[in-house]
Amino acid sequence: MTDRKEKKGKADEPKQTRPPEPVENESGDTPLVSDAELSELNTQLEKAQCQTAEYKDGWQRSRAEFDNYRKRMERDNTLVYQNAVGNIVKRYLPVMDDLQRALQASPADLAWASGIELIYRKLQSILDSEGIQRIEAEGQPFDPNFHEAIGQEHSDDLPSGYVVSVVQNGYILGDKVIRPAMVRVSE
Repeated sequence: MTDRKEKKGKADEPKQTRPPEPVENESGDTPLVSDAELSELNTQLEKAQCQTAEYKDGWQRSRAEFDNYRKRMERDNTLVYQNAVGNIVKRYLPVMDDLQRALQASPADLAWASGIELIYRKLQSILDSEGIQRIEAEGQPFDPNFHEAIGQEHSDDLPSGYVVSVVQNGYILGDKVIRPAMVRVSE
């Protein structure tokens, strides 16, 4: 059984070609290769060059596909992160609104009012560190992508279609609106 394996292994090995024996021509010079062999070598060279170009093209395509995959995964991970943060923050925004209303209604000379202001600033700094920004709406043209109109008011200062007042602040994270600003629009 080992003899068969040895024979099979020898049969599978590539055959080694020996260079042709040099033949002297009439002038006494020894040509290195004959014309037929030169033609065959040129054919082999062309095949090898074509195969090399094909491998190089495949490698470049594979690398480009991997780069595109990596970029797509980074973009998807960023979107997943923004969605997760947005969903969590959305739950805390009513607390921010309540703290803001408490600060607006509280007298400035009470000690507990400064405590509420401190809590509000800490929550605001957390939102800032996550990249969440308040939508600036007052005095801006009404944009249904960022604003939710809850009423209209007459305004001498602003033309029609501009935000007169903000009832509830809106927030964005990157390009995504977490909560639109509730506003009153001029007539």
